[in-house]
Amino acid sequence: QVQLVESGGGLVQTGDSLRLSCAASTRTFNSYTLAWFRQAPGKEREFVAAISGSGRRTAYTDSAKGRFTLSKDSAKNTMSLQMGSLKPEDTAVYYCAAREGTSRVPASAREYIYWGQGTQVTVSS
Repeated sequence: QVQLVESGGGLVQTGDSLRLSCAASTRTFNSYTLAWFRQAPGKEREFVAAISGSGRRTAYTDSAKGRFTLSKDSAKNTMSLQMGSLKPEDTAVYYCAAREGTSRVPASAREYIYWGQGTQVTVSS
């Protein structure tokens, strides 16, 4: 089992950058694929990005490609999402999620078992 705690959310302006972090409490950090999802008011939860347990594979939703960068630090059991060129449509609660596995990077929320509480990101126009 793994517990996930997100941090780094906040209120920023259009075009700003923000870095989200997800801390995982587990002794087998590299055994989990980690992902970010987000949910805006009145909308379904949607995939943002994922990184495999091995760190060799990443996946991004089209709207994140070129603007967001995912990384992980195995020494600190953390995953980070560096977000740039933020837009008002990026406003959402961002959730960290995890599933056991070292190679696949699925985009379906159903494949992730563990979830954090979320952190709010608000981008003003």
